[in-house]
Amino acid sequence: MGNHADPNGDPPTTESLGRQRRSVLFAAVGACVLGLVMIRHAGSPPPLPPQTRAVVAASPSASATPVQRAPVRVVPDAHPVRLTIPAIGVNAPFTGLGLGANGVLNPPPPNDTNLVGWYQAGTVPGNKGTAIVLGHVDTKTAPAVFWSLSALTKGATVDVARDDKVTATFTVDSVEVFPKDQFPDDRVYGKSPNAQLRLITCGGVYDRKRADYTANVVVFAHLTGLRES
Repeated sequence: MGNHADPNGDPPTTESLGRQRRSVLFAAVGACVLGLVMIRHAGSPPPLPPQTRAVVAASPSASATPVQRAPVRVVPDAHPVRLTIPAIGVNAPFTGLGLGANGVLNPPPPNDTNLVGWYQAGTVPGNKGTAIVLGHVDTKTAPAVFWSLSALTKGATVDVARDDKVTATFTVDSVEVFPKDQFPDDRVYGKSPNAQLRLITCGGVYDRKRADYTANVVVFAHLTGLRES
């Protein structure tokens, strides 16, 4: 299933690293064009959920005494198998995403409304580094897996079940919307000293002339737990 990051979660170390990271950027920013091109023949899609550029604060929660647990055995080259986001009803399998012949990251299949894609040459969700997950907001027939992604708030949890029988739990730090011509690639895709997760889909308004959305929704989240599943 392609090349994986090394155990410490660093991106692949090749001369084309910068070019590949930039390719991931263009794939995410252009995912609606590449994966949802059929909307051109479907008229205007229904309005997206409300979106905001501001970080929505989480409700305060009572502190609890940490519970000592046995270490969870993590396989460095594991694959994610299922994404669960209880707050917005997401429960979807993963597919691996790789770079196409043109050097651009291939998006998930366009007609599957309940499928997310993971950049499999990058960081495994739950390992140190920044893991990238893409999902469509809609198809020509129905809302898709990340239709409500922009409705997530700070403090919401995201679970990634892996094939090493470990589930990685992430906590949302922020949900932000970026115009496609102002997408902050270094912030979204940059290296991290700890385990981070990015969930990316289309957002903004639908431009009928361009047959594309004007922005991208990005969820920033960090690892807060590993458990055997």
